[in-house]
Amino acid sequence: MMIRDAKEKDIPRILELLKQVLQIHADIRPDIFIPGTTKYTIDELREILKNKETPIYVAVNEADVCVGYAFCQLREQPFSNNMVPFKSLFIDDLCIDQEARGQHIGESLFEYVKNEAKQLGCYEVTLNVWTGNTSAEKFYEKMGMRTKERQMEYIL
Repeated sequence: MMIRDAKEKDIPRILELLKQVLQIHADIRPDIFIPGTTKYTIDELREILKNKETPIYVAVNEADVCVGYAFCQLREQPFSNNMVPFKSLFIDDLCIDQEARGQHIGESLFEYVKNEAKQLGCYEVTLNVWTGNTSAEKFYEKMGMRTKERQMEYIL
C-alpha cells in the first residue's frame, strides 16, 4: 500500500468511496443525507484536484487502485481578532473502502495527513464527525484526536 496525491485517473474510485461514506451518513441522518448520491460531481473533483489548498491524498494498492482517500482543506485561522493566527489542515472527508477496512490503511492515511500538515507548517489537524458515527469517533480518538468544540442543533 502506498499513499500519494490523488490524480484524475482516481476519480471513478473516489466516487465509489464517496457513495460508501455518504451511505454511512444517510444511515445516521436520513433527514439530511440522500442515499445513492455523492458529495461531489466529476467536474467538482477535477477542480478540487487542481487546487493546492484542497489536497486529496489516496491510499492505493499494489495495482495502483485507490482503496481510501482523505480530502483536506488548508485553512488560515483565526475566525476573529482575538485569536492567534495559525494554519490548520482540515480533513473534510476520510474513507477506506469497506472491503479494505481492518488492514490499518486508515491509520497510515491519517499519519500521512499529519506529516503533510507538519510540512505545510500547520498548527493542527481538525475534522468534524457526525454524532452517531461511533466507529469514526473511536478511530480518531485512537489516532490521538480529542474534541476541540461541539456544534449543537435544534431541529424545528
